[in-house]
Amino acid sequence: MIAALETNRLVLQPLQLADAAQSQLLLPQWEMVKFMGARIPWPYPADGAFTYYRDVAIPGMDQGKEWHWTLRLREAPKEHIGAISLIAKDGYAARGFWLGLPWQGRGLMTEAVVAVNDYCFDVLGFSALRAPKAVRNLSSRRISEKTGMRVIAVEERDYVSGRLLSEVWELTADEWRAKRQAVRNILEAEEQS
Repeated sequence: MIAALETNRLVLQPLQLADAAQSQLLLPQWEMVKFMGARIPWPYPADGAFTYYRDVAIPGMDQGKEWHWTLRLREAPKEHIGAISLIAKDGYAARGFWLGLPWQGRGLMTEAVVAVNDYCFDVLGFSALRAPKAVRNLSSRRISEKTGMRVIAVEERDYVSGRLLSEVWELTADEWRAKRQAVRNILEAEEQS
């Protein structure tokens, strides 16, 4: 059973198959998918979200190997605006996320990342979290920097937009526990400004 998570502005609800319809409205835009892994089909098919949720995400959740949440604004909890996931790998958790274009640039994903980092280390007990990303994905890079991650590898990976130089960012449980209050303080200051 995956717990719902809450932040100052968000509710993170465990993903359900019914969430596919809203995801399908938000995802099939080039700006949304260009830095996603090449396994994402492009052009995005009309049943892309439904098929992924039904065949990959929900079975992974049922097996206890994946944790997926939708992001919902507290003031509008019936509609989700993005998603964030953890996937168990050999000795660490891989994190990925996306946020609909109208909600980007507000610090919402950083807020969700903080909640999921806590869950990853404090509830699931992972010792490390990794987030690979295209070097050109500056928004995602800023979130990793802001939440205390560090680059541990540079390599080429395949994305929807082609083969790109990538960085693998990592954060250990001990690093997160040492940095999380400072990260929360930064988030609170940004929200108030």
